[in-house]
Amino acid sequence: MAKQIVRYGVGFGLAVATTLLAYWFVVGHVFTGGWLVAAIMLLAVLQLAIQMVFFLHLGSGREARWNVVSFFFMTLILVVIVAGSLWIMYNLNYNMMTMNQSQKDGYMKQQSNSGGF
Repeated sequence: MAKQIVRYGVGFGLAVATTLLAYWFVVGHVFTGGWLVAAIMLLAVLQLAIQMVFFLHLGSGREARWNVVSFFFMTLILVVIVAGSLWIMYNLNYNMMTMNQSQKDGYMKQQSNSGGF
């Protein structure tokens, strides 16, 4: 039990340290522009890894293998959903931008009257 408490304490300390480091980068103007965004993103990925290892117990042990597999499957499904949604929105935006406002209004009225969405 004491080993688990120490493990959670180390994980919490590392998570707080990455948060404070990101805060210091912004407030202290350590980086600017794209470098700041890259540093914040790097710290976010590092904190994600810390939380997965220390709190979600996604390690390399034999018992954690299925947790890792399910995590990567969840990540794959999430990427497919987000990429598909962005692709659909881009296509809708592209197709709707080719019309002028009166054409859009006519199309929307036509769809409304026909019961289509």
